[in-house]
Amino acid sequence: MALSFGVSWACWGTAIGFGGEAEAGTPTYLPFLLGAFGPLIGALVLRVRRRRRGEPVPEHAVRFRRSALLWAPALMLAASGAVMVAALFGHAAGDIALSWSNAQDVMEDMGGPAAFLVSMIVSGPLSEEPGWRGTAYPRMRATMGRFQIAFVLGVIWAVWHMPLFFIDGTVQNDLGLASPSGVLFAVGNIPMAMLVTCAYDRAGVLASIAVHFSVNTTMVLLSVETPATLALIMGCQMLLITLLLLTGRRTPAPTTTPSPTTEATPLRTEEPTKA
Repeated sequence: MALSFGVSWACWGTAIGFGGEAEAGTPTYLPFLLGAFGPLIGALVLRVRRRRRGEPVPEHAVRFRRSALLWAPALMLAASGAVMVAALFGHAAGDIALSWSNAQDVMEDMGGPAAFLVSMIVSGPLSEEPGWRGTAYPRMRATMGRFQIAFVLGVIWAVWHMPLFFIDGTVQNDLGLASPSGVLFAVGNIPMAMLVTCAYDRAGVLASIAVHFSVNTTMVLLSVETPATLALIMGCQMLLITLLLLTGRRTPAPTTTPSPTTEATPLRTEEPTKA
């Protein structure tokens, strides 16, 4: 947590100091972009240290399985569908209508569809999930339940995002920190944390990256900003979480404790495949 917050907040603090919008080609953009990688950097540092010390992988870490290649797309579609259903209900209740031309404008503003997709998967899912779910969650799972972890990590996640409200050009800045939409964005980190946790328990960090990516991308393309739709998204996510919890089947964690000899032995080639 210290590494994640230290790297991210130092970079975002620099971006705030530069001022201006976080757009490609501006001095603000690079520290803004690098700040997203705080959780990933923290995860890499911990794993290198664990490897050097010969420490075992946390027993609640979800290993990569081939089934993840099937689960990840399915969960991604389900998570994106929950956002779209919420947006459709919001429109039916008088909110803004969904517009494909608006989605095209969003992609063009970010350099086209390819640049948009790369940006959406790198800045957020890929830069955060190996840290939050792939590293922090298995360690917290040793002493806490999934709902407790989702709440704690959700709150931590919301606080971690706070500097983004003060950087021009970010989604958070457009929402406004003290606005109803800004408050709902912060609170929405809790069900979102539970949703990506369910994905991680199903198929590891690949699935949590896929779900994080699909939710972020769908919300950006639909320009979801109003309090009503944000609240509906939280509700739809809770329904999806309930469905995943009712139908999920988690492989029991090993109950045997590694011997001192095993713990002192450096991890072998299968280490990179563990979540």
